[in-house]
Amino acid sequence: MKILVVEDEKRLASFICRGLKEKSYAVDVAYDGQDGLYLAETNTYDLIVLDIMLPHKDGISICRELRKKMNETPILLLTARDEVDDKIKGLDAGADDYLTKPFAFEEFLARVRALIRRGQNVKSTTLKVADLELDQLTHKVVRGNQPIELTSTEYALLEYLMLNANQVVTRTMISEHVWNIDFDSFSNVINVYINYLRNKIDHDFDRKLIHSIRGTGYILRE
Repeated sequence: MKILVVEDEKRLASFICRGLKEKSYAVDVAYDGQDGLYLAETNTYDLIVLDIMLPHKDGISICRELRKKMNETPILLLTARDEVDDKIKGLDAGADDYLTKPFAFEEFLARVRALIRRGQNVKSTTLKVADLELDQLTHKVVRGNQPIELTSTEYALLEYLMLNANQVVTRTMISEHVWNIDFDSFSNVINVYINYLRNKIDHDFDRKLIHSIRGTGYILRE
């Protein structure tokens, strides 16, 4: 899953990004409102984490502009203010949730997971295709009765394939959701990681789940 973090406090932004990456999220970051709005309008994200107090353009204005342009990406507002009026303004502008700073990172992660599930209309934290199961909460992956150990990037790629099970996903779609904005989609890195997954997910099983669609991309299906 790919998340945009718009936060002008660089230490906090670094802390948030590091924690999200440790949980296998791809993260882009902006340190002011104008850059944040530009990234939100030109890239595809599963969630936007948006501070209210930002240089050049405040978070509520960004939220309002995105919703006006029919951008329905879930938005989590961060605010140092614990005033009811600020929260009401943010929610009325189209934000989905808010969190007052300082916050516990585990609560932040729980809200991130909930908003992403809501945006994808997914109620359970467990994804299942055939005998392959992935728990989005614990990051445990099992096929049959066999636990499968994955790196953070392998996990992120498999999660994206399972969220889009039975649908063809292109290399561009994969690069946009699994890697950050600096990723070169023309490199062979995606092919390499697909092969890593096949060796772990399909190699020891008769039924293959990951399939290549020549000239288009990949599909995970029974």
